[in-house]
Amino acid sequence: MNGIIWIASYPKSGNTWFRLFLTNLLLDPPEPADINDITTTIASSRGLFDDYAGIESSDLLPEEIERKRPQVYELLAEEAEDQVFIKIHDAYTYLEEGLPLVSTAGTWGVVYIVRNPLDIAASYAHHNQLDLDKAITDLANESNFLGKMKHGLSDQIVQRILSWSSHVKSWVDAPGLNICLIRYEDMLDHPEKTFGRAARFCGLPDDPERLSRAIRFSSFEVVKEQERGRKFKETPPGVSTFFRRGKTGAWREELNPKQVRRIVSEHGDVMQRFGYLPEGEIV
Repeated sequence: MNGIIWIASYPKSGNTWFRLFLTNLLLDPPEPADINDITTTIASSRGLFDDYAGIESSDLLPEEIERKRPQVYELLAEEAEDQVFIKIHDAYTYLEEGLPLVSTAGTWGVVYIVRNPLDIAASYAHHNQLDLDKAITDLANESNFLGKMKHGLSDQIVQRILSWSSHVKSWVDAPGLNICLIRYEDMLDHPEKTFGRAARFCGLPDDPERLSRAIRFSSFEVVKEQERGRKFKETPPGVSTFFRRGKTGAWREELNPKQVRRIVSEHGDVMQRFGYLPEGEIV
């Protein structure tokens, strides 16, 4: 099973939570693993790109970096002795030559995490220090990017994430991918079943006691308590906390009816597909 297993999601969909679970499952520590000791790699890491590309990313244009990214992941997978877990927020896009950005040659599989965009909106706004209406605009923006800076150099390379709907469809409908789809809501409501299915997909231990411990050690209450004592290294500058609420349905308290209708009008088809528009649910 050597090769890359992508932990893919639109931002603020539970990617970090799942990676903390993986860390606790893989290490099986007697106490919760430190939130800053996540064992997974990040696809957009500038340092990772520089290590494998053979050239400094700071000397390249964003489009030149993008063209080299498949080679970086292929080399990483080639050198790996086992599966490598990599977080990715990029949409599943293609280069001009028709090759996928993430390279099927280096890919073993994908765990794709989907979350209700109504709940993503406020979390995305908090994380990116935006007002809610701007966050909702971003969720519908087909030209949305992460990692772009007006001045200076980010520690992450530019990522093309598209709109929420396009991001989801780009991964789950990509031809030939070995994919395990899980919903954020099921991670909360049915953790043993949902995390257990993902663990088996990844070829990881799913011993009930070990699995239950990893779930408990990566729970929102545990990681939030850890964050009170230390800053999480992935927290953006200027943001006080990374782990915000860790619940579903918070949109009912955080969005007004106009904002709800706007998200539903822009993403209704995909929301319906993944069970986010049950009858009587939306105002």
